[in-house]
This record gives sequence, C-alpha cells and structure tokens, in this order.
Amino acid sequence: MRHAHLLKNPLHFLSLGFGSGLAPKAPGTFGTLAAIPVVILAACLGTMGFIIATVIVSVVGIYLCGYTAKAMGEHDHPAIVWDEIAGYMVAMIAVPLSWQTLLVAFILFRIFDIIKPWPIRYLDKRVHGGFGIMIDDILAGLASLAIIHLLLSLGWLL
Repeated sequence: MRHAHLLKNPLHFLSLGFGSGLAPKAPGTFGTLAAIPVVILAACLGTMGFIIATVIVSVVGIYLCGYTAKAMGEHDHPAIVWDEIAGYMVAMIAVPLSWQTLLVAFILFRIFDIIKPWPIRYLDKRVHGGFGIMIDDILAGLASLAIIHLLLSLGWLL
C-alpha cells in the first residue's frame, strides 16, 4: 500500500478506483470489479443517462488519470484504474443488466485490456498523458461492447 496516502485526495481516490487500484496483485481486475456497482447505479439512469454518464466518466478520466500519473511520477501506473471503470462502462452501454451480462462484459473487457490487440496496443504505446491512459481501455470496452451486442442479437446471452 505504498501509495495509500494518495487516497486522501478526492481526485486520486477516484483515479485509484476508490482504492481498488492499490490491490497488490491484478489492480486492473480489482478496478474493473469496482466498476460493477458504478455500472449498476448508472443503469438506473436509463440508456441515454447511462451513455451520458459513461461519456462524463471517460472525459473526466482524461484529467484524473493524467493528474494522478503526474503525482505518482509514472505514466499509467498500474494503481490508476479509473480507465478500467470507464472501459467497463463502455462495454455495458445499452446492455440489459443481469449477472450473465455483467460477467461476460467483465471477462471480455479484461481479455481485451490485458491482450491489447491492434489498434489497442498501438495506441497504448504511442499516446501519452491522461488521454493515452484512457484510450486503450475505451477501445477495449468498445470491442467488448461489439461482442456482447452480437451475443445478445444471436440470443446466446440474455
């Protein structure tokens, strides 16, 4: 918990996924777990409200992640997981809430975020600052979203 002192600052608290990013192992996975209640709460806003909330979380994340990265002295420090929260929200846009959809979105998002297929890996290596921290997770969320909607349209996911 080397960076636990950062949790006193509300901006760092958010960037660190309410503290979930300080997990000693797999902070991105813990950050995505922290996103589940956020998704459930945002779903109460209806589809358009969810989309607006996702855009706000993503745009604000550019500043938050850049701010915390600068304070930590490292671009995209593993403890910064606000990007996972935003990416998971993207993966759940217009997806009906159920334990199955939450789980499939979680698994797909983590796969895309870890493996980083092209163009995710390309942007992850070449884009810096808060936008660079956010963009790979937004793209991982979009890839997950496309697959989830395909599964829903085929009736393979309810």
